[in-house]
Amino acid sequence: MKRIGILGGTFDPPHMGHLIIAEEVRLALDLEEVWFIPSYTPPHKSNVKTKPEHRLKMIRLAIQGNPYFKVDTIELERTGKSYTIDTIKELRKRHSDKKFYFIIGGDMVEYLPNWYQIEELKNLVTFVGVKRSNYSTESAFPIYIVDIPLIEISSTVLRKRCIEGTSVQYWLPHSVHQYIKEHHLYGH
Repeated sequence: MKRIGILGGTFDPPHMGHLIIAEEVRLALDLEEVWFIPSYTPPHKSNVKTKPEHRLKMIRLAIQGNPYFKVDTIELERTGKSYTIDTIKELRKRHSDKKFYFIIGGDMVEYLPNWYQIEELKNLVTFVGVKRSNYSTESAFPIYIVDIPLIEISSTVLRKRCIEGTSVQYWLPHSVHQYIKEHHLYGH
């Protein structure tokens, strides 16, 4: 059975932190691939800043050149709010030959008790937690913890830096930064 990591998010924009997390978890758990799944509208965020087609293009640019990284548009195709349980059920139906590992940060580990249908979800997917400053990875739910370098990059901070005209060099893949400038995203 093929072992697949899932990294979901808004990716508004995708940054080096996302890529490092995906690669470190892939290596630590010996995953065949990591699939980036951009959400249309996540249930825990009310205002995604950038259109889905821009976020999708930026993810594709960010992961190009890594043969272990793929993009799956399952949540963009569904539109509306995306609940993890619906995504995992559909992925398992489409790919019965794969075992899925859902990668989440420490902030989401703490939030797991509040996830929609978490009791059913915990039986459908293996959770993989990565540390973030100021968040605990302790959980009552079964979860693998993968130590990764703590790189505190957030899409919120990146958008703010772009709006202010502050450098984002080394925070974003060059191709993503170019795309942001070419399409006048985040105040460019």
